[in-house]
Amino acid sequence: MRAVLLGMGAVGIRAARQLAATDGLDRLVLVHHDRAKLAEIADALNSPSRVETFTCPRGAPPADVLADADVLVLTSPSGHRAAAEVALERGVHVVSVCDEVEEVRGLLALDAEARERAVSIVIGAAFAPGLSCVLARHAASAFDTVLEVHVASIGTGGPACARRHHAALSETAVDWRDGAWRRRPGGSGRELCWFPDPIGGADCYRAARPDALLLVPAFPGVKRITARMAATRRDRLTAWLPMMRKPHPEGMLGAVRVEVRGQRGASHNVEVYGALDRPAVATGTVAAVAAAWTTEGRLSRPGAGGLAELIDEPVPFLQELARRGVRAAVFEGHDFQGDPVASHLGNGSNGQFPAGTMRAGQG
Repeated sequence: MRAVLLGMGAVGIRAARQLAATDGLDRLVLVHHDRAKLAEIADALNSPSRVETFTCPRGAPPADVLADADVLVLTSPSGHRAAAEVALERGVHVVSVCDEVEEVRGLLALDAEARERAVSIVIGAAFAPGLSCVLARHAASAFDTVLEVHVASIGTGGPACARRHHAALSETAVDWRDGAWRRRPGGSGRELCWFPDPIGGADCYRAARPDALLLVPAFPGVKRITARMAATRRDRLTAWLPMMRKPHPEGMLGAVRVEVRGQRGASHNVEVYGALDRPAVATGTVAAVAAAWTTEGRLSRPGAGGLAELIDEPVPFLQELARRGVRAAVFEGHDFQGDPVASHLGNGSNGQFPAGTMRAGQG
């Protein structure tokens, strides 16, 4: 695998480490505008025979950087559509960690061209969306028909991610309900969501998240898909303003929760999966594994889409994440209606939900 990585923030550094440790990597090119930072990161990877650096201004990488690349991994804060277009022209696969709604729409719009060129564009290969999409795909295997998917997340990966989450609370949220898109005010729809311990319960709100855009194509006929993110009262009150404090260099412990409701035979059931990790670490790992799967031809089809749509076999993907230290959590207990809920992901759990607890029903 010959990979090019654009973006050297908190997520990019973790992705570089994971890519450098990937079996079958022939060459990794790190692209950034800061030459000194590139040199520092390359030295830390301690793999001089396989890691190169390339300095260029902010924006899409020059086409010659992709001349003999297999995959372009995008962890930069913006410009993913433009970079993906450059990669498409070269026949290079793309993995993007983007979680901004309009950027995701722009990448999805490249689907027809990517299919024609037999190139894959994996969108939202992060913590949420990303790992959450894989968990939704895994949960769906327990049902004959998937009716609802509800995603909640807490935590940020780094300064750029923190700024995006801050802005998302003041922007319009996009939900899917009964075959149509619904636009909702960011910061509305408060729900208490339970995450794996030690995080536990947290108030979560609608926000400008792209999860539904990536999940709807993966589950034809689904009735509802929502995405929420945890926030405090201060977060909601200041979302319309610039961030009042400088973001932390790397986000602290975070979590995702994926609740899938569906029909199995004549009964309606619920599966709840989750994961607990530092979002930058989990995102970098998901992006690296997605890049490896893309170049190995393990995706379900070429074209642009999220991991829930492009991965037919989520268990091997989750097993590889677990091998690299990113493990799924298990909910065991009863839902708010008294129905039993038990999810089993093997030995890969690094935490579990508080027994017998579950977030309130969707409003």
